[in-house]
Amino acid sequence: MPMSASFENRLYPVLRDIVDHFGTPFHIYNEAGIRETGRALYKAFSGLEGYREYFAVKALPNPAVLMIMKDLGFGFDCSSIPELILGRRAGGSGMDIMFTSNNTSQEEFHAAGADGGCILNLDDISLIPKVPEMPELICFRYNPGPGRCGNSIIGHPEEAKYGVTDAQLPGAYHRARERGARRFGLHTMLVSNERNYTYMVQTADMMLGLTERIGKQLDIRFEFINIGGGFGIPYRPEDDPLDLDAMAAEITGLLSDFEKRSGYKPRLYTESGRYMTGPHGVLVTRAINHKDIYRKYVGVDACMSALMRPGMYGAYHHITVPGKNMLPKTTVVDVVGSLCENNDKFAVQRALPGIEDGDILCIHDTGAHGHAMGFNYNGRLRPQELMLKTDGSVELIRRAETADDHFATLQFEGKRLTLPKKQAG
Repeated sequence: MPMSASFENRLYPVLRDIVDHFGTPFHIYNEAGIRETGRALYKAFSGLEGYREYFAVKALPNPAVLMIMKDLGFGFDCSSIPELILGRRAGGSGMDIMFTSNNTSQEEFHAAGADGGCILNLDDISLIPKVPEMPELICFRYNPGPGRCGNSIIGHPEEAKYGVTDAQLPGAYHRARERGARRFGLHTMLVSNERNYTYMVQTADMMLGLTERIGKQLDIRFEFINIGGGFGIPYRPEDDPLDLDAMAAEITGLLSDFEKRSGYKPRLYTESGRYMTGPHGVLVTRAINHKDIYRKYVGVDACMSALMRPGMYGAYHHITVPGKNMLPKTTVVDVVGSLCENNDKFAVQRALPGIEDGDILCIHDTGAHGHAMGFNYNGRLRPQELMLKTDGSVELIRRAETADDHFATLQFEGKRLTLPKKQAG
C-alpha cells in the first residue's frame, strides 16, 4: 500500500535534503506513524483490563524503535539471546518480556532466567526437564495441527516445527506444575500477515476453549492467553486493511462470555511486529543504471541485503518515484540490485513512470522484516537506518555497515587443535 498521506506529507518535501545529507540507500521510519498505530491498538482493546502488546523484536530490532515501544507501554516478544539483550536494554524485565524460542539451548534458558527473568514460553514437552529452574509462571506454545489452516507465509500448522499438540498440552502443564510452576499462560502463533480479522477471532475462541477444558481437567486458572502476532498490512494499493476495531470488539465479547461461564477472565496478549512498524518504513534508493535486453531493467544502489522479502517470498512492495508520482506509468521494468542472484529484484515487470539515473525511488512498507532480514552474501553490506522524528528532525539510528564490520570476525586470537595420529592397523 502506498505510504500514509501523513508520512508522505512529512517525508517527500524534505527527502532530497535527507538524501543529500545522509546519502543512499537507507531505511527511514516514521515515529509519528508508529505511535499512532500503537495508540490505536490499545484504544481498540481498551475494554479488556490487562491487555498488552508484546512487540515482536525480530521485525525491527533497533533500540530507537524499542524505546518507542516501551514508551507506549508495550512489552517485547523475543526469541534469541540478542533479542533478550535488546529488550532488557530498552527497559524490559520480568513480565515485560515474552521469550518464545524453539529448539532452545541451555545457554538460552540461562539467559532467559537472568536479569529479572521473563515469561518463559516453552515450545515442546521435551524442554520441561531441561529448564534449569522452572519459573513460577510458565506458558506453552500450542500447535493445533490439522484443526486449523495457516497461510502461505507461515505454512500449515501440521507442517510447522512449532508448538505442543492438543494431546500433549494437558500433560505439559501437569509436568510443569510438578516441577514447581504455579501460574500459567497459553500461547499460539498460526499465521503471518493475515488481514482477515475473523481468523484472529477464531484463534481467540480456540484458545479460550482450551483454557476452559484444561483448566477444569487440572484445576488451574490461566492468567493470560497470547494469540500471537500475524496481524496483516495491505502491501498492495488494492488490498483492504485489517479491521482492527471489529476484531477487538468480537474478541472482547468472547472474553466476556468466558468470564460469565468460568467466573474469571484471562488477560489477552498479542505480539505484533509487522502491524506496528511495517507501513511506517520505506527503503530509499537511487537509480544508478539502466539495461535494455529482453526486458528493461532499472538498477538501484540497494540490493537484497537491504530487503530480501521480494526475492525470498515474491512479496510485493509498492514503489514510488517522488517528483514523478503524478506522471503516467508508461514503462514496464524490473527494479534490481547488484547481487549475483537473479532473484535480487525489488519489482518484476512493474509499470512505473520513466526513470532516469539519479532519480530517487521509495520502496514502501519496509518497516518490518526489512533491515532485520538483511545478510552479507557477495560481501554486500546492510544500509543505514534513519528515524523521522515527531519534531520533524531526522536522526541516524544505525550507521551503514562497512567492510571493516564485514571482516571483523576474521580478527581473532588463533586457535588450533592438534589431533593425535592414528596408529596403523
